[in-house]
Amino acid sequence: MEKMPTDACQFFYDCKGCGQRLKPRQSDCCVFCSYGSVPCPPIQENGKCC
Repeated sequence: MEKMPTDACQFFYDCKGCGQRLKPRQSDCCVFCSYGSVPCPPIQENGKCC
């Protein structure tokens, strides 16, 4: 479980478990929108990424 930033999107994420670098899927703005349980805060607030 990771805490997402509240003021910006995160494009890359280096997994501490397996060491793999995650990138967002083509239609998403950040890794939290692609792999998280909820969209990133900019999407939650405005419906669009920063």
